[in-house]
Amino acid sequence: MLKRVNRVALIGTGFVGSSYAFALLNQGITEELILIDINKEKAEGDAMDLNHGLPFAPSRTTIRNGNYSDCGDADLVVITAGANQKPGETRLDLVEKNTRIFKGIVEEIMASGFDGIFLVATNPVDILTYAVWKFSGLPKERVIGSGTLLDTARFRFLLGEYFDVDTRNVHAYIIGEHGDTELPVWSRADIAGTSIAEWSKNKVGFKQSDLDQIFLNVRDAAYHIIERKGATYYGIAMGLVRLTKAILQNENSVLTVSAYLNGEYGQDDIFIGVPAVVNRDGIRQVVDLDLNNEEMEKFLNSVNVLKNTMDPLFKNF
Repeated sequence: MLKRVNRVALIGTGFVGSSYAFALLNQGITEELILIDINKEKAEGDAMDLNHGLPFAPSRTTIRNGNYSDCGDADLVVITAGANQKPGETRLDLVEKNTRIFKGIVEEIMASGFDGIFLVATNPVDILTYAVWKFSGLPKERVIGSGTLLDTARFRFLLGEYFDVDTRNVHAYIIGEHGDTELPVWSRADIAGTSIAEWSKNKVGFKQSDLDQIFLNVRDAAYHIIERKGATYYGIAMGLVRLTKAILQNENSVLTVSAYLNGEYGQDDIFIGVPAVVNRDGIRQVVDLDLNNEEMEKFLNSVNVLKNTMDPLFKNF
């Protein structure tokens, strides 16, 4: 009897996809990785290149290029394909062209008999995660977007840098749209169980404007990186690997992902960035944070921006 192995199918081997594949190999998270791209030669070249690194990898991984029919036996399909965000373009500007691309991709994946979990990273990620859920017909728990996972990581990194504390000991969330209307949950942010407000009292030269600037740097990070190097891919690739590990190893980890709201935060019928418990079944539950009035107002604004963009869009699909 053959041993059951974890299989991940990656759709899109551009900057983000190939970075994800490289990080996945380096961490030894899955036993099999299938690379799928409209540019078949690119996917084949990536598979060859990654395989040549196997002697240095922590564990054996079977890596090959394939096509949509190979998704039938996958546990996880990760989608990074789609049009990229250009300088001066917001994530929401990408919505219609990427939704059309996704409709074709998801239909082909589902035709393979796929019955696993979707992980979506392409922008605008909240809307495209909703699109994957609609087009696939899978339960909401098994469709996950990268959401504000990277924004939260940026937030934790900058706060750790500011207070000179290991970023892994910083517990703080960015929630809402992965985009211009996202917000920091300052009321729930802490370092080692002590609130950011308390840490600020002991910070030499502390100014409230420093914290305000930290959030602005988080929110606008992608624009700054795109200006300098054309695209962002290392950070999000590491975030996707973290999510993959949480799913395949059934971790029940709390991560800020784009999850479907069904009454949480007083909202429904939307995918948006919130903390959620992630395991082998997908999203076990959404963590419904007790936001203060200002945070709730900003979160509702984020919801409305997404819904106002989505409502006319999905009438055409």
